[in-house]
Amino acid sequence: MECGAAGGFSEEQFREACAEIQQRAPAGANWELLVETLGFSIYGLLDQQTGLYEYKVFGVLDDCPPALLADVYMDLDYRKQWDQYVKELYEKECNGETVVYWEVKYPFPMSNRDYIYIRQRQELDVEGRKIHVVLAQSTSVPQFAERPGVIRVNQYKQSLAIESDGKKGSKVFMYYFDNPGGQIPSWLINWVAKNGVPNFLKDMAKACQNYLKKT
Repeated sequence: MECGAAGGFSEEQFREACAEIQQRAPAGANWELLVETLGFSIYGLLDQQTGLYEYKVFGVLDDCPPALLADVYMDLDYRKQWDQYVKELYEKECNGETVVYWEVKYPFPMSNRDYIYIRQRQELDVEGRKIHVVLAQSTSVPQFAERPGVIRVNQYKQSLAIESDGKKGSKVFMYYFDNPGGQIPSWLINWVAKNGVPNFLKDMAKACQNYLKKT
């Protein structure tokens, strides 16, 4: 199936993610430390318009080398095995861009959400440090029609930067913003995101261990 996706990511955007991982905390006065949990510090910046937070997460995943972590993050088929919230997940070539379709299970009585997004991975050399960066953001392509009973998420943005922690693990930086729409109160969305992000990273670390056994 041919698709009509446009765009991509600039070199600048990849470089920005590299700069973030070197800081270990967000620059700018308005970012507040929301929680420290499971070895991660999670910072939030309130978007006044939506009442939702943008998130920046800094931490270390032990015993999970950077290249492996990036491979696991990119492997959508494998993610279906370890991420309990995935209902459907696949990618499709669209005019030279790889477009991902992702449907997320929401608890009853809420509707599931789905996402159409592009993502790219690069390995950068920053003054001799090797940093893996994955960028993702929502896009719209006419071939992925909205489905009845599923709410389309049009505002989704994520970046992930990974480098060695100097031992056997990875230093991780993640930026995340997601506006799931619908009638969910903003406090609940914020609570889920704040708790869900570190749990997702921990699940991904566990998935790394099993990935090694799988390959």
